[in-house]
Amino acid sequence: MEHPKDYRKTPYKRLVILGESTVEGGPWLPKTEDRYADILARLISECQGEPIESINKGIGANAISPRSPGYADSRKPSAMERYRKDVIDNQPDLFILAYGLNDMRAGMPLSDFRADMATIIEEVRKACAPVTVLTTVYYMTGWKSFPPYDKGSVELTLRYNDCIRGLAAEYDCILADVWSAEAGPDWFIHYDGVHANRLGNLIIAQKIFEAIARHSSGLAEKIFEEDLPTRWTSDTTQSRSHVGDPFTKTW
Repeated sequence: MEHPKDYRKTPYKRLVILGESTVEGGPWLPKTEDRYADILARLISECQGEPIESINKGIGANAISPRSPGYADSRKPSAMERYRKDVIDNQPDLFILAYGLNDMRAGMPLSDFRADMATIIEEVRKACAPVTVLTTVYYMTGWKSFPPYDKGSVELTLRYNDCIRGLAAEYDCILADVWSAEAGPDWFIHYDGVHANRLGNLIIAQKIFEAIARHSSGLAEKIFEEDLPTRWTSDTTQSRSHVGDPFTKTW
């Protein structure tokens, strides 16, 4: 079996997440700390044994760039207008780029969206070389509401998600397929039809954490240090060695 690529052998220091309203959070959540970005930071900190600094750069109703059809009605600046200040200036070693929902809902041409995403990925990587995570577009149910964000569909979401998968492969990013985790159970979505509720945020956080953990052995180093001096480890590693099946570190 092929082992996943290991992007990070040491603990993460600083996370920056750039995104829209589901990143920023809002009144659809009982508490600010229920945001998936906050849940994710807690999971990373707990596993790696030292806190990660988490910088939330979400803006609700945000567009990826001025050429998105929803830009005129969006909250500004767009991702393309702010990624240098919001991401590069903070010098993260872990960067999550979570865009597509609003641009898809506004009917942005997929070629334009892809080009803008690629620019952000390229420029951030060139400036500070963080481990980069791309999320697929979130699940939602309120397709006819909130013009001009009423042009989307499941079919268009799937096309956007294929685009994001292609970008992750081309630019060697970690892909966190939150769509596959959320899609289907409508009880993950708030009454507003757009945002994940508290349960949905837990699901999103877990999916992104899973993707990062599969490619970051540094999250497990503290765990292995804590497990090593136990009696159970001593007994089982001796037993394994005696039958010719010794523990071997593969990372």
